[in-house]
Amino acid sequence: MRSAVLLLIATAAWAAEAPPSISPDEVLQKMTAGNQRFAAGKATHPNASVERRQALAGGQNPYAVVLGCSDSRVPPEIIFDAGLGDLFVIRDAGNTIDDEVLGSIEYAVEHLGSRLIMVLGHEKCGAVTAAVQGGKAEGHLTAVVGAIQPVVAEAKKQSGDAVHNCVAANARRTAAQLRESQPLLKGMVASGKVKVVAADYDVATGQVTILK
Repeated sequence: MRSAVLLLIATAAWAAEAPPSISPDEVLQKMTAGNQRFAAGKATHPNASVERRQALAGGQNPYAVVLGCSDSRVPPEIIFDAGLGDLFVIRDAGNTIDDEVLGSIEYAVEHLGSRLIMVLGHEKCGAVTAAVQGGKAEGHLTAVVGAIQPVVAEAKKQSGDAVHNCVAANARRTAAQLRESQPLLKGMVASGKVKVVAADYDVATGQVTILK
């Protein structure tokens, strides 16, 4: 009983502000515009003031969830020219999902009002490259490579660079899994409350491409 009360208190504190009224498509447009500024070297670095930090002490309402790779070259807040409290970011090698990742995403959309979920793959991904090249992975890396392995055969059958193909296929697969996730995400996607997209970031150009 005590733990349930504490959870309710924590939830109320974290979601102290009203959820954003912005639509999923408007969020995507906002993020695309931010990425274009970043790629062009014209980032504005919004929402980084002392006032913004203090305002967020009362609660957070990030407009988007970004499930990205842990790669140090792919920090979502920077490449989307976003600031404090704007993005709910989850990162793991290869941007794949497990129950902990799903729970984190569900929390963001259900309790914080996030409208868009973006699965962000990226070029030159070490985890994807390892999966494509095969060979023996050491330690817990087997779990990372194993999560990507289902799309490797498909990617190799396509023309062009196998790693690039696998990056895109892996992001699409993860996005598809999220759209079908029960008991929460599938219904929110079907109702139009939340949108899930897959994307690919080019570490050389700084550009994000939304994958169809």
